[in-house]
Amino acid sequence: MRYDFHTHTVFSDGELIPSELVRRAKVLNHKTIAITDHGDASNYKELIEKTILAKEELKNYWDIQLIVGIELTHIPAKSIPKMAKKCKDIGAEIVVVHGETVVEPVEEGTNYCASISEDVDILAHPGIIDDETAQNVKENGIFLEITSRRGHSLTNGHVLNVARKYNIPTLINTDTHAPSDLIDIDFAKKVGLGCGMSNKELENTLTKYPEELLKKI
Repeated sequence: MRYDFHTHTVFSDGELIPSELVRRAKVLNHKTIAITDHGDASNYKELIEKTILAKEELKNYWDIQLIVGIELTHIPAKSIPKMAKKCKDIGAEIVVVHGETVVEPVEEGTNYCASISEDVDILAHPGIIDDETAQNVKENGIFLEITSRRGHSLTNGHVLNVARKYNIPTLINTDTHAPSDLIDIDFAKKVGLGCGMSNKELENTLTKYPEELLKKI
Protein backbone atom coordinates (compact mmCIF):
# COMPACT_ATOMS: atom_id res chain seq x y z
CA MET A 1 0.00 0.00 0.00
CA ARG A 2 1.11 3.54 -0.73
CA TYR A 3 0.88 6.70 1.39
CA ASP A 4 1.34 10.21 -0.01
CA PHE A 5 1.05 13.25 2.23
CA HIS A 6 1.81 16.03 -0.26
CA THR A 7 -0.42 16.71 -3.29
CA HIS A 8 -2.14 19.64 -5.00
CA THR A 9 -5.45 20.19 -6.80
CA VAL A 10 -6.96 22.86 -9.04
CA PHE A 11 -7.64 24.87 -5.90
CA SER A 12 -3.98 25.90 -5.91
CA ASP A 13 -1.71 25.01 -8.85
CA GLY A 14 -2.61 21.38 -9.52
CA GLU A 15 -4.42 20.01 -12.56
CA LEU A 16 -7.06 17.77 -10.94
CA ILE A 17 -10.14 18.29 -8.81
CA PRO A 18 -10.03 16.37 -5.51
CA SER A 19 -12.22 13.49 -6.70
CA GLU A 20 -10.04 12.73 -9.72
CA LEU A 21 -6.85 13.01 -7.70
CA VAL A 22 -8.18 10.59 -5.11
CA ARG A 23 -9.50 8.23 -7.79
CA ARG A 24 -6.13 8.09 -9.55
CA ALA A 25 -4.40 7.47 -6.23
CA LYS A 26 -6.81 4.63 -5.46
CA VAL A 27 -6.03 2.98 -8.80
CA LEU A 28 -2.33 3.13 -7.86
CA ASN A 29 -3.16 1.24 -4.65
CA HIS A 30 -2.86 4.15 -2.23
CA LYS A 31 -4.13 3.54 1.27
CA THR A 32 -3.95 7.24 2.19
CA ILE A 33 -3.56 10.49 0.31
CA ALA A 34 -3.40 14.02 1.70
CA ILE A 35 -4.49 17.09 -0.24
CA THR A 36 -2.16 19.91 0.74
CA ASP A 37 -2.86 22.84 -1.54
CA HIS A 38 -0.65 25.93 -1.38
CA GLY A 39 -1.96 28.29 1.28
CA ASP A 40 -1.28 31.61 2.94
CA ALA A 41 -3.32 34.09 5.00
CA SER A 42 -5.54 34.90 2.02
CA ASN A 43 -6.90 31.44 1.21
CA TYR A 44 -6.20 28.88 3.95
CA LYS A 45 -9.79 28.81 5.20
CA GLU A 46 -11.22 28.19 1.75
CA LEU A 47 -8.72 25.44 0.95
CA ILE A 48 -9.34 23.54 4.16
CA GLU A 49 -13.11 23.86 3.85
CA LYS A 50 -13.05 22.51 0.27
CA THR A 51 -10.97 19.50 1.22
CA ILE A 52 -13.23 18.75 4.18
CA LEU A 53 -16.22 18.73 1.81
CA ALA A 54 -14.43 16.34 -0.54
CA LYS A 55 -13.47 14.04 2.32
CA GLU A 56 -16.99 13.90 3.74
CA GLU A 57 -18.40 12.91 0.35
CA LEU A 58 -15.77 10.47 -0.88
CA LYS A 59 -15.53 8.47 2.34
CA ASN A 60 -19.04 7.17 1.64
CA TYR A 61 -17.94 5.43 -1.54
CA TRP A 62 -14.22 4.64 -1.73
CA ASP A 63 -11.94 2.71 0.61
CA ILE A 64 -9.10 5.22 0.54
CA GLN A 65 -8.34 7.66 3.34
CA LEU A 66 -8.28 11.32 2.37
CA ILE A 67 -6.39 13.58 4.77
CA VAL A 68 -7.27 17.27 5.03
CA GLY A 69 -4.06 19.24 4.78
CA ILE A 70 -2.44 22.43 3.60
CA GLU A 71 1.03 23.47 2.47
CA LEU A 72 2.04 26.86 3.83
CA THR A 73 4.00 28.19 0.88
CA HIS A 74 6.37 31.16 0.57
CA ILE A 75 4.78 32.91 3.54
CA PRO A 76 6.85 35.13 5.87
CA ALA A 77 8.96 32.75 7.90
CA LYS A 78 8.08 34.28 11.25
CA SER A 79 4.37 33.86 10.53
CA ILE A 80 4.60 30.09 10.18
CA PRO A 81 3.82 29.06 13.79
CA LYS A 82 0.82 31.39 13.91
CA MET A 83 -0.52 30.28 10.53
CA ALA A 84 0.01 26.59 11.29
CA LYS A 85 -2.07 26.92 14.45
CA LYS A 86 -4.82 28.75 12.58
CA CYS A 87 -4.97 25.94 10.03
CA LYS A 88 -5.23 23.29 12.72
CA ASP A 89 -7.88 25.25 14.57
CA ILE A 90 -10.25 25.21 11.58
CA GLY A 91 -9.84 21.56 10.68
CA ALA A 92 -6.53 20.84 8.95
CA GLU A 93 -5.39 17.37 9.94
CA ILE A 94 -1.83 17.96 8.77
CA VAL A 95 0.18 21.10 8.08
CA VAL A 96 3.02 20.88 5.58
CA VAL A 97 5.52 23.72 5.25
CA HIS A 98 7.14 24.45 1.88
CA GLY A 99 10.76 24.19 2.94
CA GLU A 100 13.88 25.90 1.64
CA THR A 101 14.28 23.93 -1.57
CA VAL A 102 17.38 24.92 -3.54
CA VAL A 103 15.34 25.56 -6.70
CA GLU A 104 13.02 28.30 -5.39
CA PRO A 105 13.60 31.62 -3.58
CA VAL A 106 12.08 30.54 -0.27
CA GLU A 107 12.72 33.02 2.53
CA GLU A 108 15.72 32.15 4.67
CA GLY A 109 14.56 31.03 8.10
CA THR A 110 11.51 29.15 6.79
CA ASN A 111 12.93 25.77 7.83
CA TYR A 112 13.82 27.06 11.28
CA CYS A 113 10.45 28.70 11.93
CA ALA A 114 8.66 25.55 10.80
CA SER A 115 10.84 23.47 13.10
CA ILE A 116 9.79 25.34 16.25
CA SER A 117 6.06 24.94 15.64
CA GLU A 118 4.11 22.23 17.44
CA ASP A 119 1.44 22.47 14.73
CA VAL A 120 3.67 21.65 11.75
CA ASP A 121 3.68 17.98 10.76
CA ILE A 122 5.90 17.79 7.66
CA LEU A 123 8.81 19.92 6.49
CA ALA A 124 8.70 19.43 2.74
CA HIS A 125 11.79 19.48 0.50
CA PRO A 126 13.85 21.42 3.07
CA GLY A 127 16.99 21.70 0.95
CA ILE A 128 20.19 22.13 2.97
CA ILE A 129 18.71 21.69 6.43
CA ASP A 130 21.04 22.68 9.29
CA ASP A 131 21.73 20.98 12.62
CA GLU A 132 19.82 23.42 14.84
CA THR A 133 16.73 23.10 12.69
CA ALA A 134 17.07 19.33 12.64
CA GLN A 135 17.23 19.22 16.43
CA ASN A 136 14.02 21.25 16.64
CA VAL A 137 12.36 19.04 14.03
CA LYS A 138 13.17 16.01 16.16
CA GLU A 139 11.94 17.61 19.39
CA ASN A 140 8.63 18.66 17.87
CA GLY A 141 7.88 15.36 16.17
CA ILE A 142 8.01 16.77 12.63
CA PHE A 143 8.58 14.45 9.66
CA LEU A 144 11.12 15.20 6.93
CA GLU A 145 10.15 14.73 3.31
CA ILE A 146 12.05 12.73 0.73
CA THR A 147 10.51 13.82 -2.55
CA SER A 148 10.09 12.45 -6.03
CA ARG A 149 9.53 15.99 -7.35
CA ARG A 150 12.05 17.08 -9.96
CA GLY A 151 14.34 19.83 -8.69
CA HIS A 152 13.28 19.53 -5.07
CA SER A 153 14.73 16.01 -5.05
CA LEU A 154 18.29 17.28 -5.63
CA THR A 155 18.91 17.40 -1.88
CA ASN A 156 17.24 14.11 -0.91
CA GLY A 157 20.60 12.62 0.00
CA HIS A 158 21.43 15.46 2.38
CA VAL A 159 17.96 15.31 3.96
CA LEU A 160 18.35 11.58 4.52
CA ASN A 161 21.74 12.03 6.17
CA VAL A 162 20.31 14.64 8.53
CA ALA A 163 17.37 12.38 9.31
CA ARG A 164 19.78 9.55 10.15
CA LYS A 165 21.93 11.76 12.37
CA TYR A 166 19.00 12.92 14.49
CA ASN A 167 16.74 9.88 14.13
CA ILE A 168 14.01 11.87 12.39
CA PRO A 169 11.24 9.95 10.61
CA THR A 170 11.03 10.41 6.84
CA LEU A 171 8.21 10.15 4.31
CA ILE A 172 8.38 9.65 0.55
CA ASN A 173 5.96 12.17 -0.98
CA THR A 174 5.38 13.30 -4.55
CA ASP A 175 4.32 16.95 -4.37
CA THR A 176 1.86 15.95 -7.08
CA HIS A 177 0.55 18.66 -9.42
CA ALA A 178 -0.33 16.56 -12.49
CA PRO A 179 -1.61 13.00 -12.99
CA SER A 180 1.82 11.79 -14.06
CA ASP A 181 3.33 12.92 -10.75
CA LEU A 182 1.60 10.23 -8.71
CA ILE A 183 3.76 7.16 -8.18
CA ASP A 184 3.13 3.56 -7.17
CA ILE A 185 4.91 1.69 -4.40
CA ASP A 186 7.58 0.31 -6.74
CA PHE A 187 8.63 3.76 -7.90
CA ALA A 188 8.55 5.04 -4.32
CA LYS A 189 11.04 2.30 -3.46
CA LYS A 190 13.33 3.53 -6.24
CA VAL A 191 13.16 7.08 -4.85
CA GLY A 192 14.22 5.84 -1.43
CA LEU A 193 16.98 3.55 -2.66
CA GLY A 194 18.18 6.23 -5.06
CA CYS A 195 18.97 8.65 -2.25
CA GLY A 196 20.81 5.96 -0.29
CA MET A 197 18.25 4.37 2.02
CA SER A 198 18.95 0.93 3.41
CA ASN A 199 16.23 -1.67 3.05
CA LYS A 200 15.23 -1.15 6.69
CA GLU A 201 15.09 2.63 6.29
CA LEU A 202 12.98 2.17 3.20
CA GLU A 203 10.58 -0.15 4.99
CA ASN A 204 10.17 2.35 7.83
CA THR A 205 9.67 5.25 5.44
CA LEU A 206 7.05 3.49 3.35
CA THR A 207 5.07 1.86 6.17
CA LYS A 208 6.06 2.50 9.79
CA TYR A 209 6.45 6.28 9.66
CA PRO A 210 3.27 6.96 7.66
CA GLU A 211 1.35 4.93 10.23
CA GLU A 212 2.94 6.97 13.02
CA LEU A 213 1.82 10.18 11.35
CA LEU A 214 -1.72 8.82 10.99
CA LYS A 215 -1.76 7.97 14.70
CA LYS A 216 -0.91 11.60 15.49
CA ILE A 217 -3.89 12.69 13.42
